[in-house]
Amino acid sequence: ITKKRGGLWDVTYGFKIPGCPTVRMILYKLHVIFENEMLLISFTGDLELDCHPFPHCIIRNFIEEEDFVDNLQKELLELNFNQKSNDLYKFKQSDDLKKRDEPHIQGIRSMLFQKFRPWLEGMLGVELESTVDISCAKYEYTDVLLCHDDELEGRRVAFILYLVPHWEGSDGGTLDLYETNSDFQPKDIVKSIVPTRNTLVLFEVSPVSFHQVSEVFSKDKCRLSLGGWFHGLSLERPPRHIEPSLPRNPHFPRDETLLMEWINPAYLDISYQEKIQGDFEDSSEIQLKDFLQEEKFKEVNEALKLSHIQWTKKGPANKRCYDVASLANLPECVHGCFELLHSEAFFLLLSNFTGLRLYCFFIQHSHLPFFDVGLDWSVFVEANTPKCSGELRRWRHGSYTLLHDGDAAQAEYALDLILPFQCADWDTEFGGFTCYVANEEDEEVSNNI
Repeated sequence: ITKKRGGLWDVTYGFKIPGCPTVRMILYKLHVIFENEMLLISFTGDLELDCHPFPHCIIRNFIEEEDFVDNLQKELLELNFNQKSNDLYKFKQSDDLKKRDEPHIQGIRSMLFQKFRPWLEGMLGVELESTVDISCAKYEYTDVLLCHDDELEGRRVAFILYLVPHWEGSDGGTLDLYETNSDFQPKDIVKSIVPTRNTLVLFEVSPVSFHQVSEVFSKDKCRLSLGGWFHGLSLERPPRHIEPSLPRNPHFPRDETLLMEWINPAYLDISYQEKIQGDFEDSSEIQLKDFLQEEKFKEVNEALKLSHIQWTKKGPANKRCYDVASLANLPECVHGCFELLHSEAFFLLLSNFTGLRLYCFFIQHSHLPFFDVGLDWSVFVEANTPKCSGELRRWRHGSYTLLHDGDAAQAEYALDLILPFQCADWDTEFGGFTCYVANEEDEEVSNNI
């Protein structure tokens, strides 16, 4: 027994439920423990209670009978699994297990929601509902679940029971816990829990319970787990944090000579611009190959490899994770590219490409309804005044943005522009897709790489 501040005692005992596993139980008043954010309690190597970065509990060797664990794993692997994949996650998940009648699945379900739940109520000092919410997840090579807080109405305590082979941190698939900043946004990973067979992890679902399952790197291991939630009265959530937008600036007074210096001459032909506008009106997106003149593109491409460019990771992790360059020390040719994108002449060119009113005089092929999306370099129309904002971003293994439309907020409409560098011979297996989803729709309407 390790005794910390607060005068805590524990009692360890085992109990047997017919058809259920014998479980090691440790009695604590967790609501007392969790009041102390610096408190960490370990019990003979089997139990760990910690409040940093948010209240969680790790119980190793949770089920005493190894045969039960083995048979439970066999039953779970025989289930049908559905591929789950969107911007937040990629893994396989079973259907809800609340009505499965396999003996070991039924046994662990009965133990968790009939006997373990009252014990958990006593620890937390809260009333939990009888709702059964449990399923099985399989994470295999490259599967991942990005940063989120688990908060949905009624979820009070999350649990995960690992049924993995010997697992190491280098295999990936760790449960990463984030600390939060003063705005209740995830900041940094401060704890990573490596999956261990027959280990139960519990954590309180709250506005700060941000966590992720890191990408699985092992090609021959399966990260199998049972997981779900005990339901009860949700904790009060603070007001939603609204991020400040990137600064938006009107165009610079630069004439068409800048376009002739940078842009492939084919795209400056008026008849070709009319064709591009027609294609854009049909699909709401266009891809313009070899857009910059070859020598300009090569110059910028090489300059972006220079080591003196200062890169900073940008979050928060529940929305994005990539590197952004400081504009203060960019090479001259990269600054020139930014000047092109900010120029009055370029706004006119975009108007001719799209039919959007991004400039006072442009060739309008036909009427185009307003639309509202945003990512990378964007041009906005606010109160009839075209403005733009953008970043120089570096995408590496582990970089992402989650589905969002906040960049176009408070604008009549917005146009995205993505100008990629250093991606010669890019393979679709590398990822890096930019996906657009229509409002209130599940299916992608555009998927570009």
